[in-house]
Formats: sequence, structure tokens, C-alpha cells
Amino acid sequence: MAEPLHISDLEALRDIVGRELPPADWLTITQQRIDRFAEATDDRQWIHTDPERARRESPYGTTIAHGHLTMSLMPMMLAQIIQVQARMLVNPGVERVRLRAPVKCGDRVRMHAKLTALRTVPGGGVRARFRVSFEIEGESRPAAFGDVLLVYYLEAG
Repeated sequence: MAEPLHISDLEALRDIVGRELPPADWLTITQQRIDRFAEATDDRQWIHTDPERARRESPYGTTIAHGHLTMSLMPMMLAQIIQVQARMLVNPGVERVRLRAPVKCGDRVRMHAKLTALRTVPGGGVRARFRVSFEIEGESRPAAFGDVLLVYYLEAG
């Protein structure tokens, strides 16, 4: 596992605006992970949860991960890429999300991130906009992409 970029203050965060960061580690999407997500969300459509039927009837020949499962990997994978020293972190949203390619059971995915904007917000926070995309190993199209908004309340210095 690669060491994440450690950010200790606002100036260090400003220094990486516009920079493509190293990607997260590869993660294999297993049927167990897909099933756990289906259970948590009550989305048990057969294309996700029935490997035999998916093998017979789906155009992919196997089950596929929920698109929102892929996007839900963002906090874990972003922590592999960058760690900002903050007393609190708030996620006010994700914008411009697109689910572009199916992630099949057994595929390996990893996330790429670029800090595209930074601005201060009331209450002593700084809002960061990360453009993230999920790569499927061996595929040219990303599985998903979007703009993740995070508000960091940095340590008092």
C-alpha cells in the first residue's frame, strides 16, 4: 500500500490544488461485498445478487456491482490517497456523478483524485472539491466519476 499524502495545514492543501494525486490501491470487487451492499440498501436486483441468473441472462455473464457501491468506496480510497490533519471533516455532497461502465464481480478498481478547488467557509472550515474517478483494471472507460465536496475544519495553529 502506498503512503498517503499527509497535509498538515491550509498552505499545504493550497499547494496541491490542480495536481493529480497518486491513485488508491486496487480493490477486488467480490460477490460478498456486492451482497453486503445489497443487504444494506435493500437493492437486491438479480443483476447484482444472483450469479447463476446473471451468468445465463445478463450481457455481462456475471453479476455487477451497484454503481453506488463503487461511489461508496470514495472515503476509504481517498484516505489512501490523502490525509488532511483536521479536527473534523464533513461531506456536504457529491456533484456531477456519472456511472459510465459496469464493475463486474471479480473486477479490480481503484480511485484517482485531483483537488480542483478550495475555498474558506464560515465557521473556520475550508471546502475542498475533489474530482474523482474509478478505474477498472484493463478497461478504458471509468466505472464512475464525480466531484466530491469535503469541508475540513483544520487544527488550530
